[in-house]
Amino acid sequence: MTVNTLLDPAPKPKTAPTPAQGSPRGRRNRLRGPRVALYALLIAGALEALVPILWVLSGSLQSAEQLYKGTDPIPHPFEWGNFTTAWNEGGFSQYLPNSLLYTAAAVLGILIIASLAGYALARIEFPGRGAIVGAILVIMIIPLPASFIAQYKLLITLGLANTRIGYILVLIAGGLPISILIMRGFFASQPKELEEAAAIDGASLLGTFWRIILPLAKPGLVAVAVIQAMGVWNEYLMGLVLFNDSSLMPVQRGLTNFVSAESPQQQILLAASIIAVLPIVIFYAIAQRHIISGLSAGALK
Repeated sequence: MTVNTLLDPAPKPKTAPTPAQGSPRGRRNRLRGPRVALYALLIAGALEALVPILWVLSGSLQSAEQLYKGTDPIPHPFEWGNFTTAWNEGGFSQYLPNSLLYTAAAVLGILIIASLAGYALARIEFPGRGAIVGAILVIMIIPLPASFIAQYKLLITLGLANTRIGYILVLIAGGLPISILIMRGFFASQPKELEEAAAIDGASLLGTFWRIILPLAKPGLVAVAVIQAMGVWNEYLMGLVLFNDSSLMPVQRGLTNFVSAESPQQQILLAASIIAVLPIVIFYAIAQRHIISGLSAGALK
């Protein structure tokens, strides 16, 4: 054995290079498994939400015989007359304008009051401000049906029972707590330098709110409008309690016309459900971009 052999041992066999632990390739490999699991979970959640909708749509286009058999999810033939029957027998030509009126009036009232109250609670220092916020949180804990009797007695005292204005006032009162907190959080996230600059220019508090702060709060206002519009549109119990006249009922009242044990019309009920939910779905689809930007901009801080 020579000296060169001792100093220069045999070279090790070459192996394929492995990605370094901190290299981009190594990070991608580590993240691939959790990402696939997350995507699979999201797809499963989307299918869970989508399958009932597809079932309702399929059932609304089937005949009663095909629906009760439940053997074929694809309608044959398509019973488009179910929607005509649902519209005529459900009284949607009367109930749908009622809900449009109630939703527009209630959402407008909620936006006006919640924006003013939220700005005051976020920016104006006054005694009892924390107590008011605490009281709003307590009100949110109380379930709405627990206040039906008190609200009905109050409306009778004011002479507003079985009236549109009384129902709208109740809807506004029910939507204010969460709306005020959302707007308060949104206004609190805005920089105070905007108001200080407006004050230097001589703007009043109300002028600053109307010309500067409120336009910046558009995403938050849209978020509140969408949330409250969905709640008002789907409201049924309060209308059932307050109204004696069926002509004043909201659109959800039309769905009960097809709930009967003697003559079940499930395919007509499914068609009526699609008619009832279609306007609010269209509204949400139009305002979806605004509600996402509003919530991400601080509406729920």
